Amino acid sequence: MSSSERTFRELGLSENLLRALDELGYENPTPIQSASIDPLMAGKDILGQAQTGTGKTGAFALPLLNKVTSQAVPQILVLAPTRELAVQVAEAFSSYAKFMKGFHVLPIYGGQSMHQQLNALKRGPQVIVGTPGRVMDHMRRGTLKLETLQALVLDEADEMLKMGFIDDIEWILEHTPEQRQLALFSATMPEQIKRVANKHLKDATNISIAASHTTVDSIEQRFVQVSQHNKLEALVRVLEVENTEGIIIFVRTRNSCVELAEKLEARGYASSPLHGDMNQQARERAVEQLKSGKLDILIATDVAARGLDVERIGHVVNYDIPYDTEAYVHRIGRTGRAGRTGMAILFVTSREMRMLRTIERATNSRISPMKVPSPETVAERRLSRLGEQLAQTMTQDLDFMREAVAQLCQQLEVDTDLLAAALLHQVQQERPLQLPAIQERTRDERSERGAERGERGERRSRESRPMPASLGSAEALKDNPDLKMCRYVIDVGRDNGVGVGNIVGAIANEANIDSRYIGAIQLYDAVTTVDLPDGMPKEVLQHLKKVRVCGKPLNIREAGDQVFVDSGRGARSDRRPRGDRPMGERKPRSASGDKPFADRKPRSDKPAGERRPRKPREE
Repeated sequence: MSSSERTFRELGLSENLLRALDELGYENPTPIQSASIDPLMAGKDILGQAQTGTGKTGAFALPLLNKVTSQAVPQILVLAPTRELAVQVAEAFSSYAKFMKGFHVLPIYGGQSMHQQLNALKRGPQVIVGTPGRVMDHMRRGTLKLETLQALVLDEADEMLKMGFIDDIEWILEHTPEQRQLALFSATMPEQIKRVANKHLKDATNISIAASHTTVDSIEQRFVQVSQHNKLEALVRVLEVENTEGIIIFVRTRNSCVELAEKLEARGYASSPLHGDMNQQARERAVEQLKSGKLDILIATDVAARGLDVERIGHVVNYDIPYDTEAYVHRIGRTGRAGRTGMAILFVTSREMRMLRTIERATNSRISPMKVPSPETVAERRLSRLGEQLAQTMTQDLDFMREAVAQLCQQLEVDTDLLAAALLHQVQQERPLQLPAIQERTRDERSERGAERGERGERRSRESRPMPASLGSAEALKDNPDLKMCRYVIDVGRDNGVGVGNIVGAIANEANIDSRYIGAIQLYDAVTTVDLPDGMPKEVLQHLKKVRVCGKPLNIREAGDQVFVDSGRGARSDRRPRGDRPMGERKPRSASGDKPFADRKPRSDKPAGERRPRKPREE
C-alpha cells in the first residue's frame, strides 16, 4: 500500500484527532498530508512545496497537535502572511482539536484590538497563529514568550517574502528556542526562501507535491463578485432567473446553514437545511424531499453533503467560498453527474478573489464572471412565471370569480384594469416585481486602484521631485465633499522606493480607515503628503507615527505645522515647538453618520499593517 493510500488511523493520529476528522468528513489524507505527517510526528524539520488548496494546513496541524499537551503555554507558532490566512489556519486547528480538552488556539494580527489579544494570551493558548509583524511586536513587548515552543511553521513563505516580511521572519527565527522543530511550506522556492531554509532547517525532509489539475467538463462554472452585505439579495436574484429544478447551496457553518434556509423560506422558496448536527432521519427526509420535488433547494455544509447524488440537482451554488480547492471540486461534483450537465455558481467578495484564482489553477479551468441579474430581468422572469400560473388557473371554472370581480368594481367604483392591478399588487408581496438596484461598496476597489497606481509609479522614471515652498491645504473628497480634510506629512518618499499603494495600504490597515476616506497623496523625494479626515484620534496618530513603510517609520504629523527648506535633493522637515499639546488632539467628530474612523474591519493584505496596536475595537 502506497503512502497516498494510507488512512489517518494508519498514520498514528490520536483518537481525539481521528474523531474530529471523522466528524469533519475527512476519510483519507491528501498527498501532502501523507508525506508530511510521518516526519513531523517523528520530530523532523520539513521543507514542503505545495500549492494552496492541497490540504497543507492539515499536513502540519494534525501531526503537531498530536504532540500538544494540556499545559497552558505556547507550544506551536504558525506564521502566515495575511489576517485572513491566520484566521483560517486557526479555525482549522480549532476544528481538528475539537475533542482535545483544555486546548486553545489564538490568531493574532495587526488591526485587531491589542487589549483583546493580551487578555487571550494570558489564558495560555497552546497554539499561536499570527502575522509576522504582530508576533514580533508581542515578542518585543514580552507578552508572547516562546521558551516552551516546540514547533514553528512558516505557511506560504513565498507570499510573506513578496509582502516584505522576510526580515521579520529571520528575527523571529533567531529568537526562538534552538531545539524547536521547524516546518516551511511554500508554493514556490525563490532564492531568499532557499537561503532561509538552508540557514534554519536541520536535516530537513524535502516534500514536493504537484498541484492536481482536476476539472469537471460537464459543469459550467461561473462566479458572482458581490460584497458580503449584498450576498443574500444577489442569491435571490440568481435563483429567480436560473432555469433549474433542484439546487444545492453550500455554506461553511451549521449556523449559516440554518439562517440562510430560514431567510429563503421567508421569501417563498421551498428550502431546507442539511448539516452534520441533524439526526440521520431528518437528513434522509430532506434529501428525499429534494428528490421527489417537494423541496427545490438544500442549504448544506460540506460534511452533510458528502456522497449526495440527486438527479434533480442542476445547480450548485457556493454561497460561501470553500477554504480549499478539494472542497470546491467535491461541492460542484454534486451536479453534472453520470453524464448530465450542470451549473456551478461561486459567490466571491473582493477579498476572496485570490482564492478564486487558486481554484482556477488547481482545477485547470476558467471560472467565468457573471453579473447579478438586474431588477428588470428579475421582474420579467417573475411576471412570466405568474403568467404561466394564471394560464393554468384560467382553465378552471371561474364564473363565481367573474361575479366577484364585477361586484368589487361596483363597490369600489373602479374599472377592471385598476382592480386587476390592485389584486396583482397583493399577490406579488412575497416576491415583488419591482426591485431596487444593488448598491455595491467600493472600498476595496479604491485601495486596489491605489496599489496599481503605486506599481505604475514605480516603473516610471524616478526623476527628482524636491519639496515645494508650500504644501498647500487638503483637497475635498470627490465623493464626500462635506467631509473636512486635513493634510498630513510622513517621513517616507520616493528616495525610499515608496509607492502610493504602500501608503494607502498602511494607513487603511493600521488606522482602520475606509480607503475611500484617504484623499490626495503627493510623493516627494524625502517625504509624502496625504489628506485624511480632520479629527484623527490621538491614539491612531501616535500609532501611525511608529508604523514602518519601506523600512522607515511614518512619523506622521500635520503638514500645516511644518517648516520646509529646499535642499535640492529633497526636503527636510523641522518641527516647530509644539509645547505640551498632544499630537492630533482635535475636536472629536460626531458619533453619528458615516464615520471614517468607524469600527471597520482592517485591510490585512499589506505588510505594514502589523507593527503596533491601534485603538482597540470590538471584533
